Amino acid sequence: MFKKIREFFRVIGELKYIIPLLRYKWPELDSNASLAHSFQETVQKYSGKDFLYFEDEVWTYAQTNEAANILANKLSQEGIEHGDKVVLFMENRPHFVISLLALNKLGAIGALINTSLTGKPLVHCINTSDSKKCIFGDELSNSLENVLSEINITKSSDLLWVEDSDPNSCPEWASNIKDNLDQSKSLNLEETNSVLAGDTAFYIYTSGTTGVPKAALFPNVKIVAGSTNITIAGYRLTSDDCMYNCLPLYHSTGLILGLCACIQAGASTFIKRKFSASSFWREAKKFNTTAFVYVGELCRYLSFQEPCDDEVNNPISKMVGNGLRPDLWDTFRNRFDVERICEIYGASEANGMFMNLLNKDETIGMTNTEIKLFAYDIADDKLKVDEKGKYIEIKDHSPGLALMKIGPNAIYNGYTDAQASEKKIIRDVIEDGDRWFNTGDLLKTMDVGFALGRQHYQFVDRVGDTFRWKSENVSTNEVAEILNAFDQVNMANVFGVKVPQSEGRAGMVAFNCNLNNFDWNKFSIFVSEKLPNYAQPVFVRIIEELETTGTFKLKKNDLREEAYHLDKVKGDQIFVKKPGESTYSLLDDSYYDVIQEGQAGF
Repeated sequence: MFKKIREFFRVIGELKYIIPLLRYKWPELDSNASLAHSFQETVQKYSGKDFLYFEDEVWTYAQTNEAANILANKLSQEGIEHGDKVVLFMENRPHFVISLLALNKLGAIGALINTSLTGKPLVHCINTSDSKKCIFGDELSNSLENVLSEINITKSSDLLWVEDSDPNSCPEWASNIKDNLDQSKSLNLEETNSVLAGDTAFYIYTSGTTGVPKAALFPNVKIVAGSTNITIAGYRLTSDDCMYNCLPLYHSTGLILGLCACIQAGASTFIKRKFSASSFWREAKKFNTTAFVYVGELCRYLSFQEPCDDEVNNPISKMVGNGLRPDLWDTFRNRFDVERICEIYGASEANGMFMNLLNKDETIGMTNTEIKLFAYDIADDKLKVDEKGKYIEIKDHSPGLALMKIGPNAIYNGYTDAQASEKKIIRDVIEDGDRWFNTGDLLKTMDVGFALGRQHYQFVDRVGDTFRWKSENVSTNEVAEILNAFDQVNMANVFGVKVPQSEGRAGMVAFNCNLNNFDWNKFSIFVSEKLPNYAQPVFVRIIEELETTGTFKLKKNDLREEAYHLDKVKGDQIFVKKPGESTYSLLDDSYYDVIQEGQAGF
């Protein structure tokens, strides 16, 4: 009872942060609410304050603004106007931020391309952006040079090179962005006053774990409103805070939840090219980073590290991000003494967002967007309907496909590709003529105790990842959470694979471990005790390293394709739990043939 009373008063205390959020009105689309305008307002307040920390560089708000103005003037002189598209292909560093701001000051659209892309996916992103110029970092020169003959930006004057470690290494097929910079043009541009809230600011590309990346439209209003709400009710950032940001700035999490939130609050930020678990806490202490923008896998990597002196009394007290799974939540919070974890949920192209505003455990929180969960047929990959042909709404805490209603207060911007945008819309769900955004995700409601009457949700799985086995639906995320609790498993990636003469997909897991000391008997007992029969992995692949996307999402496509096929797994060992046996054993050629012949009896 005392615990419930304490939680009641804690939640009531949250109201002082929630009420401003509820009262917040999104800027009118014809107002000048833009990223550039917000940044300039912050510069007026905190001109001499440190804004960016990067390696051995320190940039104040004023210095960053002046550099952005100088670059914007150069781009303007070279013909970049309001509405023009410009590719930005660069790792996290100050010149990425400067280029981003310069484009927004002109009302140009930055096509923010994943730095891990090469070959055809890179060509696709550049060419479909319809960009006039490409600003790229020296660190990515090789990736760009390899596709020069295939991209539609051909002039060296339109390929703007940004130095990295060597100022004299500009390739002959590009132009140094520093050429013809007029240092006297450091004042704010008049053009910025014409940049509107409704104008598209960025193209942010989907992760591309399936199919080719698609460019999601990000208008200024979404950036300003989103970062403002995150600042007020998510982090509760102030100008005294400093944020640790090692997520890629070409993606919405690192950009909107990280960089733009700092701009709104006048906070400082430490930016880093790549995440390093071994140096994280040392850097957090060095720069006194009180806030952290995260994705779940980073938290898992940090939890795998041996305890170190720097993690004790560390400065991080609040964090905002996505993908912190329930199996890790308490462990991470308690080990690193993090006071506030604001998990969020929402796709880059989506029309709404969930936020864990009340600092509840293991939840993506609540949303102001109208949402409903519907029964989904995993096997047939479609929504279920009743005898009247109506979609079946989930009324209990079971998982269901999440649909978010599109309306005036939940605008769906979609992609540059109109057909791709239309595919994400489901019509006539509740009444004729209504439109709903298909998240492609299974969510479930959950009871979190006193929550001001607001329904809370938990992410279950991607529709494409969940599979059906022995007439039951299997959530890959939920199975992975359980397997990750086994002390000899470093990180589990669960997926379904086809087996001849068997309906559905058999469960398979890939993980890294010390194979020489791995206790298969103990693992087999753990699996049998913790998972129902249908959810127990049939196959186990011991893999040296699990691949992730540039935004730290575990890749599954190649693993599904390679499955348990001994000719495709590149020398990795595969283990199988044969029908009627209690433990896993090494999959050899003879039993593989039995499986392929459909005689295994799964």
